[in-house]
Amino acid sequence: MKTLNVAAPTKSPGKGSRLKGLGIVVSIAIAAVAIFALTHTLKSIDTKEVFEVIRHTDISLIAIAAGLVITSYASLTFYDLLALRTIGRTGISYRTAALASFTSYPIAHGIGAVSLISPVIRYRVYSYHGLSAFEVANICFLTGMTFWLGNLTALGIGLFFAPDAISLVDFLPPKVNQWIAMALLLGVVGFLSWCWFPRNIGTKRWPVRLPSGPLVLLQIVIGIFDLGAAALAMYVLIPVGPNIGIFPIMAVFIAATLLGFASHTPAGIGVFDATFLIGLGKDDKEPLVAALLMFRLMYHFLPFIFALCVFGAVEGWRSLRCRENKRTEDH
Repeated sequence: MKTLNVAAPTKSPGKGSRLKGLGIVVSIAIAAVAIFALTHTLKSIDTKEVFEVIRHTDISLIAIAAGLVITSYASLTFYDLLALRTIGRTGISYRTAALASFTSYPIAHGIGAVSLISPVIRYRVYSYHGLSAFEVANICFLTGMTFWLGNLTALGIGLFFAPDAISLVDFLPPKVNQWIAMALLLGVVGFLSWCWFPRNIGTKRWPVRLPSGPLVLLQIVIGIFDLGAAALAMYVLIPVGPNIGIFPIMAVFIAATLLGFASHTPAGIGVFDATFLIGLGKDDKEPLVAALLMFRLMYHFLPFIFALCVFGAVEGWRSLRCRENKRTEDH
């Protein structure tokens, strides 16, 4: 292996650029196919009926859905708190973790470049409290792990109990989807067993501390709770007419979320919507479109605007405080 060290620097950038290029191509392909499918699906939609469904939606159901959205975002704050505890930063308060989590997720997902925007926002929040760039990178890695563990577990559960839920999306028979669900759940269990005792990955210079088994289990529970609350909000908003169970909703919702992330479009727009509408496979799609619009407003648009306002206010307040401190030092 040592004889390859001279050639490695020249080859690795090429490989990295090829992988990035492939990722961009896959993202564009997912977005293009989804937007084409969504455009085709929406051609037969009666917009008047969609808004009629929205107008006749019981206000109490909207309130319940809003409460579930708030619950989902509240559970997101524990992603950062667990990550901070894992890297040993016990002195950082829950309020700071909640601020970093709430501002980074809605803004990054709303803009679309999650892997770029989220670390920058987290760094702006945590660096004020003395965290280094490497510690923030660790937090981003650990929060991402929580998200994926929760997603894969919830997707596995949803597919296992409703294996035909995404057959219209992945074109696979229900039995194959059920085997995929079992593989996902076994993979999560295997990872949980592997890291039951604390361990590090990475290099000696840049070690990444993995959470112990009990913390991983807690990550999975929080991830499922977060996704479950969001999926339930969507479920509540769907009128009684389309008789759809909670497990199909969960499976389709998570598949739509993952494809939306893979596309890197802002809030998964087009991709999430197409997957959701096609995945549920109902002829009467107006109630589904109505539920989707209400969910988009509550889960994506309003949190995005609110998070921008909060982050802007915090940054403005810190900037003013720095100026006042400089003036005090000058005098």
